[in-house]
Amino acid sequence: MTTRPLARRALAASCVTLLLGACASTGPARLPASQEAFWDALSSHCGNAYAGALASSDERDADFVGRDMVAHWAECSDSRVAVAFHIEDDEAPGGWDRSRTWVVTRTSDGLRLKHDHRHADGYEDAVTQYGGDTLSTGTARVQDFPVDAESVVMFVEEGLDQSLTNVWRVEVDDEGEPGARFAYQLTRRNDPTRLFRVEFDLTRDIAAPPPAWGW
Repeated sequence: MTTRPLARRALAASCVTLLLGACASTGPARLPASQEAFWDALSSHCGNAYAGALASSDERDADFVGRDMVAHWAECSDSRVAVAFHIEDDEAPGGWDRSRTWVVTRTSDGLRLKHDHRHADGYEDAVTQYGGDTLSTGTARVQDFPVDAESVVMFVEEGLDQSLTNVWRVEVDDEGEPGARFAYQLTRRNDPTRLFRVEFDLTRDIAAPPPAWGW
């Protein structure tokens, strides 16, 4: 008389074990060691904000010269890190351009960088959600993101032919590492003279800014 209830309990326990195993398997896929180390370094700054500035000297970026900049790790999860990029701008609401957010996500094949561009009213810009995926495992500190096909289509539609060979780079050190830096860089495969680079001092965090537009 007791075998059936025991069997049912055993079956129930087995089902729970299977369900827990299924839930555990839905987490982010394991990345190559260098990308896992990069992800850990990037995630170590969650919630922090840091001051930075333009580090390149391309004349095409003259409008950025001398402006204060802030990188704010505004949102983090097991699969996504969103870093808001704030630029001092006297003509923007409140004196700051808060239109840009860099979003790094884990994929089944590596890492992906997308650019979330919005207006002060929160609506997306016509040129937004562009970026690319890693094509190599990179290093624990540096990952490159060549432009993806979806972004190329959008750039063509928007008349941005100069951006068809973009390669974005993100560099990051662990929180607490001596001389830690964070850098965002843009180059172009068809234009060796193009270089846009901003750097941030990760050794000292600052007060978090207001949210990026639309966030």
